[in-house]
Amino acid sequence: MNRLAQRWLVFALAVAAWQAATAAAADPFFPTPATIVRRMYDLWFSGPVSRLFLTDMATGNVLPSLGRLALGFLGGALIGIVLGVAIGRSLWAYEIFDPVLQFFRAIPPPTLVPVLIVLFSLGAPMQIASIVFSVVWPVLLNTADGARTVEPLQMETARAFRLTGPERLAFVILPATMPKLFAGLRLALSLSLILMVFSELQPGAANGIGFQLVEATTRFDYETVWAAIVLLGILGYALNMMLLAVERRVLSWHLSARRVEAAT
Repeated sequence: MNRLAQRWLVFALAVAAWQAATAAAADPFFPTPATIVRRMYDLWFSGPVSRLFLTDMATGNVLPSLGRLALGFLGGALIGIVLGVAIGRSLWAYEIFDPVLQFFRAIPPPTLVPVLIVLFSLGAPMQIASIVFSVVWPVLLNTADGARTVEPLQMETARAFRLTGPERLAFVILPATMPKLFAGLRLALSLSLILMVFSELQPGAANGIGFQLVEATTRFDYETVWAAIVLLGILGYALNMMLLAVERRVLSWHLSARRVEAAT
């Protein structure tokens, strides 16, 4: 609790310094945090109670962005996990495909947006495809690395107990792969948020937080620009905390084992 209080104290002091600096500067390009919060409330959170206080702007831009983010992240994660386990458990497949996977992993996902526009045209399919592409590689590579490092003794024990292939996958391989898999998911989550916004900045986008950001920039509405930036930061933090909560829940056995090892 003390560490948590210290962390939020630093955050509060940083916001207070930001407020003081921008209030003293009185620069229209850099509104104060208080102004940004009021703008966020007016734009997205001043709706009726029946819609959980969400405005038309929120349901028309924020929710579509989150929907595409969820579809792209879940789709890319599923593809990465399936291919990662298959490649990681096959020595020859890992040796053959690893250079190719490393090559595609090194390509910055935003640079492939023009290619995705050609393949899927403008709109939601291209936006979701760009998120999927950014998510697949960190999940796939981390999962493959985790799957290939399963302890041989665990596999021998599973064979001794005559576990079937699906049972070995469910009770031995996947649990042993989980720590590295979640490391890939955390990296993929930040990339998916970046690609969500970047794809919505492209011509032809019809809605989304990135689309609203572009519109506000063309109108020189810098309060809305900063409101969108702050909202993206809050969403990124909230999604990361949710993923960490799921990771702690799923890997509770792993964390307990590490504590025992540290104690001994």
